[in-house]
Amino acid sequence: MIDIHCHILPGIDDGSGNFTESLLMAKQAKKEGIHTIIATPHHQNGRYNNVKSDIIQKTAELNEYLQTENIDVKILPGQETRIYGELIEDYEAGKIITLANVSKYIFIELPPDHIPDYTHQLCFDLQMKALTPVIVHPERNAEIIEQPDKLYRLVKNGATTQITAASFAGDFGHKIQKFTFDLVESNLTHFIASDAHNTKKRSFKMEKAYDLLKKKYGTDTLYYFMENVETILDGKDMYREMPERVKRKKILGLF
Repeated sequence: MIDIHCHILPGIDDGSGNFTESLLMAKQAKKEGIHTIIATPHHQNGRYNNVKSDIIQKTAELNEYLQTENIDVKILPGQETRIYGELIEDYEAGKIITLANVSKYIFIELPPDHIPDYTHQLCFDLQMKALTPVIVHPERNAEIIEQPDKLYRLVKNGATTQITAASFAGDFGHKIQKFTFDLVESNLTHFIASDAHNTKKRSFKMEKAYDLLKKKYGTDTLYYFMENVETILDGKDMYREMPERVKRKKILGLF
């Protein structure tokens, strides 16, 4: 398996605190069948700033450390960037990195409670630069949960999304899990990743999520998600199904 969203780089955000914790995370990933991890430290989220050059250096250091510990897990550089107005300017200035530093896919994190007004314009502008925005964990955004049509419009206009394995597996509660199912069924998400921060409360859950995905939606859907993450490392275009609006069931009351 390939995990494209993980906070495994030591000491630079709210993920791994040191090399020992990173080692434990890599060992846990290996047990789940994960052989490649894109490290995606937070950037411009109000607490942490991690620019491209620093991420590449930290990734190389972690790979070297894991090799000395005989852990056969490869770490690639990435970045989880909170949406902000100067994102494209900073990309052109060399501060923003695409996933694995070989693809055209770029993570975009929305605030947890809303979608900024300029989100549609920024996604459009990114695509004009031949980049593909990947909106991370949309299933945990309060405005998207209440108004999923807003995500539908973003995806219809070319954005992609990545859901969290723990959300799909039910670790964030039934409401978020059900909404994550809705996103899969409506073709409004394209990647599954761990967003792992540690080995305890925020671990990988990739094996659990993929097993449930296969059981609930079949082998073809499982391969769809697994092959999409492979396209990132290959620098190719992913496959997309036509997005649909999330169907809300009406609640019948007593009259």
